[in-house]
Amino acid sequence: MNEMTDWLLLVLTLPTDNATARMRYWRALKSKGCAVLRDGVYLLPDGESAAGEMGEMCESIGQAGGTSYLMNFRSRDGVQDAEFRSLFDRAEEYATLRRSLDDTRKTLSGLTPAEITKLLRRTRKEFEAIAGIDFFPNEATVRAQSAWQDFVAAADAVLSPGEPHQAEGTINLLKREEYQGRVWATRRRLWVDRVASAWLIRRFVDRDARFEWLASPDDCPPDALGFDFDGAAFTHINDRVTFEVLAASFGIEDEPGMAGLSDMVHSLDVGGVVVPEAAGFEAVMTGATQRGLNDDELLNEMSQMLDSLLAHFAAVEKGAAKRRR
Repeated sequence: MNEMTDWLLLVLTLPTDNATARMRYWRALKSKGCAVLRDGVYLLPDGESAAGEMGEMCESIGQAGGTSYLMNFRSRDGVQDAEFRSLFDRAEEYATLRRSLDDTRKTLSGLTPAEITKLLRRTRKEFEAIAGIDFFPNEATVRAQSAWQDFVAAADAVLSPGEPHQAEGTINLLKREEYQGRVWATRRRLWVDRVASAWLIRRFVDRDARFEWLASPDDCPPDALGFDFDGAAFTHINDRVTFEVLAASFGIEDEPGMAGLSDMVHSLDVGGVVVPEAAGFEAVMTGATQRGLNDDELLNEMSQMLDSLLAHFAAVEKGAAKRRR
C-alpha cells in the first residue's frame, strides 16, 4: 500500500451519572461509522467533513460535562494501515442487508403499491446508512449494490408492470417544433419517471400534448409517441432513464435546475446519487396515489411540485456558482 491513511482519534470521558448523554454520543459515533479501539477511544478516517463533525461533537461533550481529545495521525506502516482499515469492513452488515432483501423480495407480489413504496423507502434508507459509512469499498460493496438494484427492479416490476429495460443507443438532438400537438402514450398508474417525463413534455416540448395512459404497451396507438416502455420512441438508453433521455433529446439538459431534477428522478427510478429532496417527492406522490387520484389528476398535482422543485434546484445551482466565484 503506497499511501498511508490519515485518521482521526477521539478519546473521550463522559459523566458516569448521565446515562442519557452516554447513549446519545454512542449512537452518534456509531452513525458516523467510528470504530471502537477500546472503551472511550474511537477511530475514523480523516476528512474535511469528518473533522468538522467530530470537532463539533467535542464541543458538545464538553458542554455535557465530559472531556474529549481529538487527534490526527497517519498509519505507521502498511501493516497498521491494513489493520485499521479492517475495522471498517462492512461485509457483515451488507450480508445481513442482502439476506433481508432476499427474504423481503419473496413477499412483494402480495403487497399493495403503498406497502411496496413504504418498503422501498425503508430499505433504501438501510442501504444508504451502510453505504454512507463504507469508507473503503470492496467486493462486498459491489455485491450489496447489485442486490439493492435487483431488489428495486423487482419492486418496480410489481409496482409498475412493463418497466423498460435499458437499451444501448445514441440520443439524437430533435427539433421541438416537429413535436407539437401530438399524442403521447405511456403505461397507466403513473410513477416517478413517467409522471416527470409527462411534465417535461408538456412544459418544455409540446404545450398542447395529449396523453393516453395504456393498460399495456401493446395498446399504444400507431400515431402516438410512446415513452417509458420497451420499444417506445423515448425510453431508457444506456444509463439514462426516460426523463433524462427526453431532456437530452430536446436540448433541455442545460435548463436551470434540470441537473438536480434529473438526479432526483434517476435516483428514485433506478437508484444512484442520494438526493435529499427525493424522499419528499416520493412521499407526496405516494400520498397522492393513496387519495385515489387518476393519472390525469396525478399529473396535474405533481406538475406543480415539479415546477417548484425545478425552481429550487435552479436556486441551489445559482448559489453554488456564486460560492465558486
